[in-house]
Amino acid sequence: MGVTMRDLGKRLGVSAVTISKALSGKSGVSEEMRQRIIAMAEETGYINPKQPVPAKTGLDVGILVPDAFFSNDTFYAMFYKQLLQTLTEAGHFGILELIGEDMQRTMQLPNLLRSDKVDALILLGQPQEAYAGWLAGQAVPVVALDFHYPNLPMDAVVGDSVSGAAEMTRHLIARGHRDIGFLGNVKATSSIMERYLGFTSEMLRHDLPIRPECILPDRNEANVILPPDLPERMPTAFVCNCDVVARPFIDQLQRSGYRVPEDVSIVSYDDFNNVPGSLPLTTFRVDTDAMCRIAVGCVEDRCRGENKPFSRIVVGGEGVYRDSVSPL
Repeated sequence: MGVTMRDLGKRLGVSAVTISKALSGKSGVSEEMRQRIIAMAEETGYINPKQPVPAKTGLDVGILVPDAFFSNDTFYAMFYKQLLQTLTEAGHFGILELIGEDMQRTMQLPNLLRSDKVDALILLGQPQEAYAGWLAGQAVPVVALDFHYPNLPMDAVVGDSVSGAAEMTRHLIARGHRDIGFLGNVKATSSIMERYLGFTSEMLRHDLPIRPECILPDRNEANVILPPDLPERMPTAFVCNCDVVARPFIDQLQRSGYRVPEDVSIVSYDDFNNVPGSLPLTTFRVDTDAMCRIAVGCVEDRCRGENKPFSRIVVGGEGVYRDSVSPL
C-alpha cells in the first residue's frame, strides 16, 4: 500500500487537509510549509518529482454575519455586497453564512468550517465575544470587520467611530447647540461604544453637561431596533449612533410633534440609506470600500503564512453636511 496524505501529515506534524491544500495549490498554507510538503511527497514517491504542482488558486473566504444584523436593505447587506465584490476583484471567492443567537450560545461550528470549505473567515458585524474567541481558535485565519475585541487573536478593521462621532458633535456645538443627547445602546457593540466616546469627548472638551436621561437606548439585547422613551425635557439635538436608527427616530420625533431640524437637530453615522424624498441627513460617511480592501489584504497576508502581531486598523471617513441640523 502506498504513502497516503495522512502518512505525509504524520511525518510533518500537520493535518491531511494541510497536505491536500499544499499539493493542490490552494492557499491557506505558508510557502515554507508548502515546499516542505512537496519535498516530502517527492521523497516518499507520493508524487513524481517531474510532476508539476498546481499554482495557488483563489482563496475560499467564509463571510459570517450575525443574523440579527442582516436583512434586505440594511447597512450590513450593503457592506456584504461590497466585500464580496472586493474578494471577486482580488480573484477570491466569498461564501456567506448567517450565525444565529442559538448557534453562538451553544458554540455550534459554522457549516463552512465543519465541511472544511474555506481557507479563512471574515466576521462582518459583531458576534458574541465568547463565540468570536472560539472561532479565532480554529485552524483558519479570522479577520474582524467593523468591530474589535481587544483580547482576541485576530486582525480587526474598523471605521473611525470616535473621530466620526466627535466631528458630528462639534458640528452641533458650532451651530449653537449645548444640550445634546445620544441615541444608542452604549454597550451593544464596540462601534456604538466608540461613537459614544467620541460624543462625550467633545462635550467634555467644551465643558458641556450630559444629561443621563438623554442617553437613549435604541435596541434590545437581540439587536431589534425599538423606539426609545423620550425625555420629559428634550435636548435641542441628538447624535445617533447610525443612520439605520436615525431614520425611524426622526419619524418618531415628528409623530410626537417635534419638527426636525427646527425643534431637534439630528446627526448620525454611516451615510447609508438616504432615502429619496426623506430629510437629507447630516452624517459621517464611512469608507467601507477601503475597509473591505484592507480586510481582504489581511486575509491574504495570514493565508500566506505571515506571522506578525495582530493589528487593529482604523479607517477614516468624512462628514457629510445636509439639512437635518439647524442653528439653535
